[in-house]
Amino acid sequence: MTAADAGEKDAATGAAAGSRKVATCDVCPRHCRLAEGATGFCRARACRDGRVVAANYGRLTSIALDPIEKKPIARWKPGSTVVSVGSYGCNLRCPFCQNWQISQAGESDVPWREVTPAELVSLAVGEREREQARGRQMAGIAYTYNEPLVGWEYVRDCGRLAHEAGLANVLVSNGCAGPRVVDALAPLLDAANIDLKSFSPAFYDACAGVTGTLDAVRHTIETLAATPTCHLEVTTLVVPGMNDSATQMRELARWLRSVDPAIVLHVTRFFPRWHLTDRDATPREVVYRLADVAREKLPCVLTGNC
Repeated sequence: MTAADAGEKDAATGAAAGSRKVATCDVCPRHCRLAEGATGFCRARACRDGRVVAANYGRLTSIALDPIEKKPIARWKPGSTVVSVGSYGCNLRCPFCQNWQISQAGESDVPWREVTPAELVSLAVGEREREQARGRQMAGIAYTYNEPLVGWEYVRDCGRLAHEAGLANVLVSNGCAGPRVVDALAPLLDAANIDLKSFSPAFYDACAGVTGTLDAVRHTIETLAATPTCHLEVTTLVVPGMNDSATQMRELARWLRSVDPAIVLHVTRFFPRWHLTDRDATPREVVYRLADVAREKLPCVLTGNC
């Protein structure tokens, strides 16, 4: 299936503006309005024939066999591996992005190769057989590295075939997507880790430049937490001077508890990356202190990158 074919099924309906076709994308709160041939803010979706399609459909920049704990997912199939795949593009511009080489890239900025859903699932089945021969468990496919939801149709199509092959689907995402996208994918997901970067709308405004982003992330977390077949964990990267207050962490943990007290929260350490190299890595003691604050509300809080 091509990107255009995938988009025909699921893209937003285009509207005519004079003789020029314009379409509005509904995949995230940004709602990019795209003229024919234009590419959205995420660099992964484009307007073709009056519809917004996943232009990065099946275009993989990264494929690796990872331990599930690297996602990070700590309380689902520990010790297993997953075939991790990523494309290019993202609907946020976090200045501290750690995968900026692909998340902030477009079609012509990074090497990619086309892999159909059937080819990806076949590859994953082969990896499962090899892992079994070594006495290890390969759980399934993880959609990660860039932002998978900007090309969510590929996740959907691979996810369906993966389940038919007895493979699990794991999503690692910023969670910034519209209800239509999240509702369509939730039944296909067996595990997910969603970034909850802050509980401050201003923090998300700085990363996304559009209002409503935090609300979208909250809806994603609420939806996946309410999906009985999806194990959910959440990650908060602590960035010095941006989201490292005890008040913010307490509010964030309190809200997660109200959604589901069983949610696992990862409090992780920032390292200077991309545009945010003007500060040192988060002091370990700050990460540990904020994790203790979160434990006032949540029973399972883990620290990372320490």
